[in-house]
Amino acid sequence: MTSRLTRAEVPVEQTWRLTDLFATHAEWERELEAIVASSPQVTQYRGRLGEGAGVLLACLTEYERLRARLLRAGAYASLRFSEDGSNPENQAANARAQAVMAQMAAAFAFLQSELLALPEGTVERYLAEEPGLAPFRRWLEQVLSLRPHALHPETESALAALSEVTGAPYVIYSRAKAGDMRFDPISVDGETVPVSFSTYEGRLERSPDVETRRSAFRSFSEGLRRYQNTFAATFAAEVKKNVVLARLRGYESATHMLLQPQEVSIDVYHNILDVIQAELAPHMRRYARLRKRVLGLNRLLYCDIEAPLDPGYNPSVSFAEASEIILDGLAVMGHEYVEIVRTALTDRWIDWSDNVGKATGAFCSSPYGAHPFILISWTGTMRNVLVLAHELGHAGHLLLAQRNQSLLNFRPSTFFIEAPSTMNELLVGQHIMRGTDDPRMRRWVIMQLLSTYHHNFVRHLLEGELQRRIYALAEEGTPITAVTLSETKGAILEEFWGGEVEIDDDAKLTWMRQPHYYMGLYPYTYSAGLTVSTAAAKAIRDEGQPAVERWLRVLKAGGTLKPLELAQMAGVDLSTPAPIRAAVAYVGSLVDELEQSF
Repeated sequence: MTSRLTRAEVPVEQTWRLTDLFATHAEWERELEAIVASSPQVTQYRGRLGEGAGVLLACLTEYERLRARLLRAGAYASLRFSEDGSNPENQAANARAQAVMAQMAAAFAFLQSELLALPEGTVERYLAEEPGLAPFRRWLEQVLSLRPHALHPETESALAALSEVTGAPYVIYSRAKAGDMRFDPISVDGETVPVSFSTYEGRLERSPDVETRRSAFRSFSEGLRRYQNTFAATFAAEVKKNVVLARLRGYESATHMLLQPQEVSIDVYHNILDVIQAELAPHMRRYARLRKRVLGLNRLLYCDIEAPLDPGYNPSVSFAEASEIILDGLAVMGHEYVEIVRTALTDRWIDWSDNVGKATGAFCSSPYGAHPFILISWTGTMRNVLVLAHELGHAGHLLLAQRNQSLLNFRPSTFFIEAPSTMNELLVGQHIMRGTDDPRMRRWVIMQLLSTYHHNFVRHLLEGELQRRIYALAEEGTPITAVTLSETKGAILEEFWGGEVEIDDDAKLTWMRQPHYYMGLYPYTYSAGLTVSTAAAKAIRDEGQPAVERWLRVLKAGGTLKPLELAQMAGVDLSTPAPIRAAVAYVGSLVDELEQSF
């Protein structure tokens, strides 16, 4: 097998078109300089927000305009780094963009500080006096909610100026992963097969051959192990940063601080982690026993969890074929939504070839005022189809929100952000299932849906549980080391799988695989999103167009409502464990049917 392509070798039609953001790199550089030069358009209002509603409106209008330009420039640099993080020019561009963003954050820190320093009731009076402030109401209310935790304005400005430093753990993790980590190749039938993050997670992890799968996992784990102390130090720095900031700001804990911007209570957070782990574990243990039996294994290792149960039936799919499947599956969403998806698939919004230095996994970036950009590494499997549908769910959601909301209102809480994406996975999977009478095909689709639930309800949820335990240890003053992280991760996996999956030292290293730990309390939100989308997808099946219209209204609402209010608009009450239990029960029904099929 040939080695991975360099970025220069990738066919252009398989790459995203970043010239849609900036025609040339020089144009981007000029825009960065122009943004810095334009900062007085906002800072001229420093010290003046108490003068009246008109002054506040003028300030926020300029702030929103300049912030849109800044986010667009930042997205360009970030996307270049994601397409090839090993390229020194891309590293330099990303570092420069982060420096400018930190500079602007410090310059604009006065906005929040001055608003919080205004006498109680002042902002509310401004909103009543000035109709033009109505689009900013939601953002202003979010700022005012921080009043009990605000620091002195000079301190806030200093912290904003240090954002490039406080964001360093994520930068270090990303650069080491993209530019430094190497894995030993493996031999398959006398052929040398390279191992990388993308080849392992995209293909080798799902190899039907047990020796290929296990030798790839050994190589992958050994590559991770070489960096375990470095990655543990970055993880610990991220955790310690949040613990210290939470104490400075007077929060009960770092968890309380990180939940505030998500706008959900600690009870909702614990409900999701507790209910899913307790009630899903028995179903997943049954699934593990089925895997062990069908695969004919004496021991089911962690690296066997993604192995295909019917390797003789695993149709490959081209990107073009996947596009048609996705468009058919999402047809129920209506013309406007489908046209967004069609354009994304045909007009180079998607970067889908693998290459050296490319970011792993998949994501969607949606800079305001531009179309979204999706990164994925296509390996020709049907699992890719659902992953691509997932990212297109983010694209459709945030583009609809852009079309209907202002910059400060278009992005919802991270607690809700994964609902539209997982909805697309369910709709496409259910569409494939409806379109066949072949029992083997139906069984295959069930396995794909179970992979979706495993990814979000198990893998990401247990990452969330790791965060919960590690933050608790850090609050107690326990040093966070590679040993601590591996032992804690191992204990979580042992408890969940209950002995049905063998958790070896390599499995314990899986805390090193995800960047989500550097994004606040992000991992558990996948489960929150999938809970909402499971209920909403069922409503679409049962009710048809009325449920679709409700969902589209939710997407267009963007961030104008709190996440539980958005879920309520979709007909899902997340203030109780009931929808969580319903989603878990649905997973159980999929396992039931899969057991019967074998």
